[in-house]
Amino acid sequence: MSSRPARAERDASAKIHWVARIERRFHGWRERMARRSGRSPQIVPFAGYGGEGWIRVVGRVLILPPIASRGADDGVRGWRSFLGIAVAYSTVTVTIGDAHHDIVADRGGVIDTVLPADLAPGWQTFQMSVEGGEPVEARVFVVDPAVRFGVICDVDDTVMVTALPRPLLAAWNSFVVNEHARQPVPGMAVLLERVVRSHPGAPMLYLSTGAWNVAPTLTRFLHRNLFPRGSMLLTDWGPTHDRWFRSGRDHKETNLRRLAEEFPQIEWLLIGDDGQHDDEIYTRFTAEYPSSVAGVAIRRLTATEAVLAGGRTSVDDHSAAGVPWVSSHDGAGLAKRLERVGLLD
Repeated sequence: MSSRPARAERDASAKIHWVARIERRFHGWRERMARRSGRSPQIVPFAGYGGEGWIRVVGRVLILPPIASRGADDGVRGWRSFLGIAVAYSTVTVTIGDAHHDIVADRGGVIDTVLPADLAPGWQTFQMSVEGGEPVEARVFVVDPAVRFGVICDVDDTVMVTALPRPLLAAWNSFVVNEHARQPVPGMAVLLERVVRSHPGAPMLYLSTGAWNVAPTLTRFLHRNLFPRGSMLLTDWGPTHDRWFRSGRDHKETNLRRLAEEFPQIEWLLIGDDGQHDDEIYTRFTAEYPSSVAGVAIRRLTATEAVLAGGRTSVDDHSAAGVPWVSSHDGAGLAKRLERVGLLD
């Protein structure tokens, strides 16, 4: 009897291995067809971050559809973001000043690596190219060693109304809705801008379970709605060697721990919502890294949003956290509460 669960687990693992192999073959076929039609890979850089002597370089190698290659920027629907063909294991050349680094993308075409760099604090640029193509400019925010405060903010239902946990509505928002029709959470842009202005030089990071495919659309949304510029940490969709889809929760927890170790001198203001485990994730992170958290701000979903999201996942008792913990339905309410606890001028 005891061997049946183990056998079932092995069978499930084998099935997912098979799904992953099919996915790789499908993407390989799409890549071959695109190359035969004369299209070539391009590097799509994402805003990274760094510290004294190093930067985290983030981007993706894609063969873009013709409409994206032409640079069409208005009226972009989400589904177009998923038409790009990821080019696995391609070599990308990163040029930082006079230094050149060759790095290899993963099987999803994603570049995520740390490189040595001697760059001044603030927003800086460097070059990325693939297969001898024209270099593109990438941006990175270098944190000053003297900075002691930073902001990590969720995206879905925190800065953008998506009701992500409901699968059908998430698919509608991701694949169909025009980016101009996406709605910002009231008051959140003003709140984040005030927080960043109150702490000059503070790094601003948007940590989301969204796919890298929507990074360009998300960047335009944030810019159009006057959110402060920041680095992005998204994830990749699709099957892995041991599961059907990547875990968004693991993605957030892993990056939070990484940031705490990369910047041990910084206390982070963690901003999220109560509809996608942010409350639980931040509670656990605060317990593990109490010296890395300045406070937590949780946006409470409205009754309608909570129904669409499948309920709330808030933690009732935060007394053990030892840091200010505030919540409200919008950015204005969070700002008032952050003022009261001394985290916002």
